[in-house]
Amino acid sequence: MKSKVMRNHTKYSPGYYPVGDQYMKWASRDHLEKPPAWCSVDLRDGNQALIVPLSLEEKLEFFAYLVKLGFKEIEVGFPAASETEYQFLRTLIEGNLIPDDVTVQVLTQSRRHIIKKTFDALVGAKKAIVHLYNSTSVAQREQVFHRDKDSIKKIATDGAEMIRKYASKYEGTEFQFEYSPESFTGTEMDYAAEVCNAVIDIWQPTPENKVIINLPATVAMSMPHVYASQIEYMCEHLHNRENLLISLHPHNDRGTAVADTELGLLAGADRVEGTLFGNGERTGNVDIVTVAMNMYTHGIDPGLDFTNMPEVVDTYERFTDLKVHPRQPYGGKLVFAAFSGSHQDAIAKGMKYRIDNDPGRWTVPYLPLDPNDVGREYEADVIRINSQSGKGGVAYILEHNFGYIIPPAMREEIGYMVKDISDKAHKELAPVEVYKSFAREYVNVFDPIDITDAEFERASGHKSNDGMIARIKVRIEDTVYEFEALGNGRLDAISNALKQSPYTFNYKFITYSEHALSADSHSRAASYICIEDQEGRQFWGVGTHEDIILASVNALVSALNRMNKKDHFVK
Repeated sequence: MKSKVMRNHTKYSPGYYPVGDQYMKWASRDHLEKPPAWCSVDLRDGNQALIVPLSLEEKLEFFAYLVKLGFKEIEVGFPAASETEYQFLRTLIEGNLIPDDVTVQVLTQSRRHIIKKTFDALVGAKKAIVHLYNSTSVAQREQVFHRDKDSIKKIATDGAEMIRKYASKYEGTEFQFEYSPESFTGTEMDYAAEVCNAVIDIWQPTPENKVIINLPATVAMSMPHVYASQIEYMCEHLHNRENLLISLHPHNDRGTAVADTELGLLAGADRVEGTLFGNGERTGNVDIVTVAMNMYTHGIDPGLDFTNMPEVVDTYERFTDLKVHPRQPYGGKLVFAAFSGSHQDAIAKGMKYRIDNDPGRWTVPYLPLDPNDVGREYEADVIRINSQSGKGGVAYILEHNFGYIIPPAMREEIGYMVKDISDKAHKELAPVEVYKSFAREYVNVFDPIDITDAEFERASGHKSNDGMIARIKVRIEDTVYEFEALGNGRLDAISNALKQSPYTFNYKFITYSEHALSADSHSRAASYICIEDQEGRQFWGVGTHEDIILASVNALVSALNRMNKKDHFVK
C-alpha cells in the first residue's frame, strides 16, 4: 500500500523579503546586556483572541495585576472599537486607577472619526501612547486594499498628521506616538522604511519625546535570523534613530516568537510588546514570561516580578480560561520535574555540591533556574517518582521530605523497589507513597522476630575490655525467649544471644550507619544495617527509635525479618 505524503507543499513560497548578509552585525553579539521596555498587550491582542472577551470588571482586575507584575506600559485596547473598551479606559482614568509611573497605550486606525474618539477616551489621562497602524504588505496591498504603494503610505501619513493635530488640542496629557507598519514581515524592507520615515518626519521626535516604531511579525514568515536582519536594516535606515524606540511585536505562527524577539533585541530593538504565556490570535504573541525569565537566567534583572509563578499561572488561567501547558517554559507544572533516574541523580548531587561548595551560584545540572526563585519547591516540583525514576531520585525524596539519609549501597535496591511499584500501578508516586513503600518494606519490621527488650552491660570481668553483654527478650513466631550473650559490641552480643535460640541464624554483618532524623535534640534516630546470608545474598534493615542503640537493634531485627522472607528460620 502506497504511503500518504504531503504533496501540496509546492503551492507555498517564502512571503518575506530578506535584506542581505550585510545586516548581520547582531550575529556577533552572544548575549543581551539589559532588558527592553516591556509593553503588555494582554488587554488588547490577548483579549481579542479569547473565545469570551473579558468583561469590564475583569479588565480592571487584570490591569491591576499587570501593574503589580511591573509593567510600565499597558495597551488597554481599541477605545473606538466598542463601548466596553471605551468605558474601560474612562473607568481607569476617572477612577484614578493608573499609577503615575504607568502609561496606557491605545490603538487606532488611520481614520478621522476613530482617531477623534480615541482622543476623547483619553481626556484626563496623565500619560498615553497613541498607537497608529496600517497594513503595508504586498498581500494586503494587492488583495485587501487594492492600492499602490503611494496610497498605502498616504494612509499612514494622513493618520500621523491627524494624531499630531488632535494631540495639540488635548491639554493636560503627555502624549507619545507609536506607528506600526502592520504585516511588516511581508513588506519590502525599503518600502517599510520609506513609510516609517514619512511618519517620523511628521511627528518630529525629540530626546524628551521619542517616537515608537513598532515592527510586528504580524504573521511570522521567516526563520528568526531573517527577522533580526530586517530589524537591523530598519535601525540603520530610519530617520532620527537616536530619538526612536524600535519596538518588536512578534507572533508565534512558526513557533519562533521568543527567538525572533531575542534576536531582534540583539539587532538593536529597544522595546517588546507581548502577552503573558503568549496568548494571542492564531498561535499567539510572544511570551513575555519566557523572554523575561530567559534574561533572568543570564543574570539580567528583567524588571518584571515573576517570583510567584504559581500565582501568575493561576491568575492568567482565571482571566483567559486557557491552560498553561505543563511543559510551558518556567510556568508549567512539570518544567522542573525530573522523572529520569540519571537526571534525578545528577540534580541531587548538584544540589549537595552547591550547598557544600558554592551556595552563591546556581549551576545545578538539568535545572537552568532555581525553582525557589519563582515560588516553586524542590521537594514538590523537582524530583518526581515514576517507573522511569532511579535510585538518586528516591533517595532525594526520602532525605529531603522525611529525613532518611539512605546509604549509597542501599539506594539501588530501594530505587528498583519503588520503580516496580510505580510500573505495576501505572502512575506517579507522591512522596508520601514513596515513604510508605519504603517504611513498609524496611523500617521497624517486627514479624516474625521482635526483640522486645534489650539491656547491655560492659563486660569488665571478662578478658576483653571491649566486650559487651546483651540480655534480650525476643519473640520468635509467637514464643518469647530470654537470652544472654557476650560480644565484641552490642550488635555482636545480640547476634550471639539470638544464636542460643532453637532457630538457626546464619549471617554476617556487612555495613552499619546511623544518623538523627532531624536537627532536633529530641528527634528519633535512624540506623541502617546490611547482613549477608551464607549464599552471599544481602538484606537491609532500617530501625528508628529515640535511643540510637535501640534504633540499631530495630535495624538488625528488620534485616533478619526481611531475610526470613527468603528462607524461614529453621529450628
